[in-house]
Amino acid sequence: MFSDLGYAGDVDAQAAFQALSEVPGAVLIDVRTHAEWTFVGVPDLRPLSKETLFAEWQSFPPSGPNSGFVQEVSNLFTKKGLDPDTPIYFLCRSGARSQSAAQAMTQAGYTKCFNISDGFEGALNPESHRGTQSGWKAAGLPWIQS
Repeated sequence: MFSDLGYAGDVDAQAAFQALSEVPGAVLIDVRTHAEWTFVGVPDLRPLSKETLFAEWQSFPPSGPNSGFVQEVSNLFTKKGLDPDTPIYFLCRSGARSQSAAQAMTQAGYTKCFNISDGFEGALNPESHRGTQSGWKAAGLPWIQS
């Protein structure tokens, strides 16, 4: 089920939320930084009786990819009783880090890794602001801020 991208494929935030709603075992992994989770907000899957999983692809301040990322996600899967065929939807700010995460986990043997291509905040608008024209927040999907 791999595309030529090196993972199962790209979906937008709305399609990911629909899949998370319809596929009982599907999971969402937010790969942004702890600072982003705290100050920007996180997807809220409580309406689906699910929880968002968190694993930083890269820490803040940027210091390159988290060398323990694959192991962290594998540990999350073990803890939750999930297997490598579980559909995983990776989310970051705008789709770049989550694409890298989907590729890494596919290379590690996880077969259904999807990238949420418009991310949590989407692309910049003409005023150089995110979260207004694409992504999880702009789609009106549930999210919370601490």
